[in-house]
Amino acid sequence: MWKGNRRLKPCGRITAIVILMSFLMTFPVFGEPPTTDTPIGNESGTKRYSDFEINSLIDDLSFAAKEAIEKAAAEAAKAAGLASLEREATLLHEKMAANREASLQQAEASRWRDEAETTKKSMRKACLYTMVLGLIGGIAIGIGGVYLIGGKY
Repeated sequence: MWKGNRRLKPCGRITAIVILMSFLMTFPVFGEPPTTDTPIGNESGTKRYSDFEINSLIDDLSFAAKEAIEKAAAEAAKAAGLASLEREATLLHEKMAANREASLQQAEASRWRDEAETTKKSMRKACLYTMVLGLIGGIAIGIGGVYLIGGKY
């Protein structure tokens, strides 16, 4: 525990020095000068606009608003079109994945079917060979037994 205190002692000294410096020294602060109101046209402090200026300002604002609305509508149409294309691409991708999966399953099914057919053919051949060998063996044992025993009744 004493080791930890010795290690923290310089930090405490530095903190104390910084606090004392902040109280004793003044640091210059730079900033923008405060803004003041500029005097407007007449004595009462308000500027009078003519009807022409007000109408032209309204026309300009309405024209800008119409353009902004048209741009927003165009952007919305683009976004809707892109969203529908994205949905179609997703559906197409899902269909392609399903077709790929189906073709893989069909390929596996045809492989199993071919394997079953070849196994069936090989089993038929093995059965036929067994029958022929059994017949030949039976005949050989029968004839050999008759010759060995003597064949007289």
